[in-house]
Amino acid sequence: MLKAKEIMTKNVTTIHEDKTLFDAIETLVCKEISGLPVVNDRGRMVGIITEKDILNFVFSGNLKNTKVKDIMTKDVVSYSPDDDVDTIAIAISQERFRRVPIIKNEKLVGIIARRDIIRVALHISCKV
Repeated sequence: MLKAKEIMTKNVTTIHEDKTLFDAIETLVCKEISGLPVVNDRGRMVGIITEKDILNFVFSGNLKNTKVKDIMTKDVVSYSPDDDVDTIAIAISQERFRRVPIIKNEKLVGIIARRDIIRVALHISCKV
Protein backbone atom coordinates (compact mmCIF):
# COMPACT_ATOMS: atom_id res chain seq x y z
CA MET A 1 0.00 0.00 0.00
CA LEU A 2 1.36 3.42 -1.01
CA LYS A 3 1.97 5.80 1.90
CA ALA A 4 1.57 9.59 2.05
CA LYS A 5 5.31 10.09 2.58
CA GLU A 6 5.97 8.45 -0.79
CA ILE A 7 4.00 10.98 -2.84
CA MET A 8 3.78 14.14 -0.72
CA THR A 9 5.43 17.38 -1.70
CA LYS A 10 8.04 17.99 0.97
CA ASN A 11 9.11 21.53 0.19
CA VAL A 12 5.86 23.24 1.15
CA THR A 13 5.36 26.97 0.84
CA THR A 14 3.78 28.31 4.04
CA ILE A 15 2.77 31.69 5.38
CA HIS A 16 2.95 33.07 8.91
CA GLU A 17 -0.37 33.74 10.64
CA ASP A 18 0.52 37.43 11.17
CA LYS A 19 1.15 38.17 7.48
CA THR A 20 -1.46 40.20 5.61
CA LEU A 21 -3.95 38.93 3.07
CA PHE A 22 -2.08 40.95 0.49
CA ASP A 23 1.06 38.89 1.32
CA ALA A 24 -0.95 35.68 1.00
CA ILE A 25 -2.39 36.69 -2.37
CA GLU A 26 1.03 37.68 -3.65
CA THR A 27 2.46 34.30 -2.62
CA LEU A 28 -0.43 32.36 -4.15
CA VAL A 29 -0.17 34.22 -7.45
CA CYS A 30 3.61 34.20 -7.72
CA LYS A 31 3.98 30.53 -6.73
CA GLU A 32 0.97 29.53 -8.88
CA ILE A 33 -0.69 27.63 -6.03
CA SER A 34 -4.21 27.75 -4.64
CA GLY A 35 -3.62 27.33 -0.91
CA LEU A 36 -1.08 27.88 1.83
CA PRO A 37 -0.63 26.17 5.18
CA VAL A 38 -0.49 28.82 7.93
CA VAL A 39 2.15 28.50 10.65
CA ASN A 40 2.80 30.22 13.97
CA ASP A 41 6.07 31.38 15.56
CA ARG A 42 6.93 27.81 16.57
CA GLY A 43 6.45 26.53 13.02
CA ARG A 44 3.29 24.66 14.03
CA MET A 45 0.51 24.58 11.44
CA VAL A 46 -2.48 26.51 12.77
CA GLY A 47 -4.65 26.68 9.67
CA ILE A 48 -4.79 26.98 5.92
CA ILE A 49 -5.67 29.89 3.65
CA THR A 50 -7.02 29.26 0.18
CA GLU A 51 -8.19 31.21 -2.81
CA LYS A 52 -11.73 30.47 -1.68
CA ASP A 53 -11.11 32.04 1.76
CA ILE A 54 -9.71 35.13 0.09
CA LEU A 55 -12.52 35.40 -2.48
CA ASN A 56 -15.07 35.27 0.32
CA PHE A 57 -13.36 38.30 1.88
CA VAL A 58 -11.77 40.29 -0.94
CA PHE A 59 -14.64 42.61 -1.78
CA SER A 60 -15.61 43.37 1.79
CA GLY A 61 -12.31 43.95 3.55
CA ASN A 62 -8.95 45.63 3.63
CA LEU A 63 -6.29 43.32 2.17
CA LYS A 64 -3.31 45.23 3.55
CA ASN A 65 -4.53 45.43 7.14
CA THR A 66 -6.27 42.08 7.60
CA LYS A 67 -4.12 39.28 8.97
CA VAL A 68 -4.11 35.78 7.53
CA LYS A 69 -5.13 34.39 10.94
CA ASP A 70 -8.34 36.43 10.80
CA ILE A 71 -9.81 34.60 7.80
CA MET A 72 -7.88 31.32 7.52
CA THR A 73 -9.61 27.98 7.91
CA LYS A 74 -8.67 26.77 11.37
CA ASP A 75 -10.27 23.33 11.43
CA VAL A 76 -8.03 21.53 8.93
CA VAL A 77 -8.10 17.81 8.21
CA SER A 78 -4.56 16.45 8.16
CA TYR A 79 -2.84 13.11 7.81
CA SER A 80 0.33 11.37 8.94
CA PRO A 81 3.21 10.45 6.60
CA ASP A 82 2.34 6.79 7.22
CA ASP A 83 -1.33 7.05 6.22
CA ASP A 84 -2.41 5.20 3.08
CA VAL A 85 -2.80 7.26 -0.08
CA ASP A 86 -6.09 5.45 -0.77
CA THR A 87 -7.55 6.82 2.46
CA ILE A 88 -6.38 10.33 1.59
CA ALA A 89 -7.73 10.07 -1.97
CA ILE A 90 -11.16 9.09 -0.69
CA ALA A 91 -11.20 11.99 1.78
CA ILE A 92 -10.13 14.48 -0.88
CA SER A 93 -12.82 13.33 -3.29
CA GLN A 94 -15.62 13.02 -0.73
CA GLU A 95 -14.89 16.19 1.21
CA ARG A 96 -13.91 18.23 -1.85
CA PHE A 97 -10.53 19.24 -0.48
CA ARG A 98 -7.91 20.41 -2.94
CA ARG A 99 -5.05 19.49 -0.66
CA VAL A 100 -4.31 17.96 2.73
CA PRO A 101 -1.35 18.71 4.97
CA ILE A 102 0.85 15.90 6.21
CA ILE A 103 1.78 16.36 9.87
CA LYS A 104 4.36 14.59 12.02
CA ASN A 105 4.97 15.51 15.66
CA GLU A 106 2.75 18.60 15.23
CA LYS A 107 4.95 19.89 12.39
CA LEU A 108 4.06 20.23 8.72
CA VAL A 109 6.26 17.80 6.79
CA GLY A 110 4.44 17.74 3.46
CA ILE A 111 1.28 18.28 1.50
CA ILE A 112 -0.71 16.13 -0.89
CA ALA A 113 -2.83 17.78 -3.57
CA ARG A 114 -5.39 16.34 -5.94
CA ARG A 115 -2.81 16.52 -8.71
CA ASP A 116 -0.37 14.33 -6.74
CA ILE A 117 -2.96 11.59 -6.42
CA ILE A 118 -3.96 11.80 -10.08
CA ARG A 119 -0.29 11.65 -11.12
CA VAL A 120 0.29 8.51 -9.04
CA ALA A 121 -2.98 6.86 -10.09
CA LEU A 122 -2.15 7.32 -13.76
CA HIS A 123 1.60 6.66 -13.36
CA ILE A 124 2.51 9.97 -14.97
CA SER A 125 6.08 11.18 -14.73
CA CYS A 126 6.52 14.73 -15.96
CA LYS A 127 9.55 15.31 -18.10
CA VAL A 128 8.91 18.97 -18.74
